[in-house]
Amino acid sequence: MADKPTLLTVEGKRKLEEELHHLKAVRRPQVAERIRQAKEEGDLRENAEYDDAKMEQGFIEGRIRELEALLKHVQIIDSTNGNSMVTIGSTVSVREEDEQTEEVFTVVGSAEADPTSGRISNESPLGRSLLGRKPGDQVQVQTPGGLLTFIILKIL
Repeated sequence: MADKPTLLTVEGKRKLEEELHHLKAVRRPQVAERIRQAKEEGDLRENAEYDDAKMEQGFIEGRIRELEALLKHVQIIDSTNGNSMVTIGSTVSVREEDEQTEEVFTVVGSAEADPTSGRISNESPLGRSLLGRKPGDQVQVQTPGGLLTFIILKIL
């Protein structure tokens, strides 16, 4: 079975590459030094610093493997289709029906989604609903609180 491509914007790929570099060049050596120092303290069976450092090392190595796998199968998103319709990489201004507040989202691949900063996954209910639509269109999104209708105001 072929691995699923990791859809990323150029910015998203750069951020993951920076994180990977930081983990390998900074965090990995730091935790290795913590382990070395903890070993010098003697009995490892009752050494909380050693246990903590080994646990952190496991998390770091796991994240390195995860990032390497994501970056191995990266597909850069080309959002140069103009502002005619929403694609992955588009920044979209929407308004919930019957509301006055405008919200802005960027539709990105799931690997770089961060809803708290307005970056929604193309696989999320709202992201899926927006794809292929144009300004003026209304989309409906099923949420745990019920059906919401959004109006696409513009593609930025």
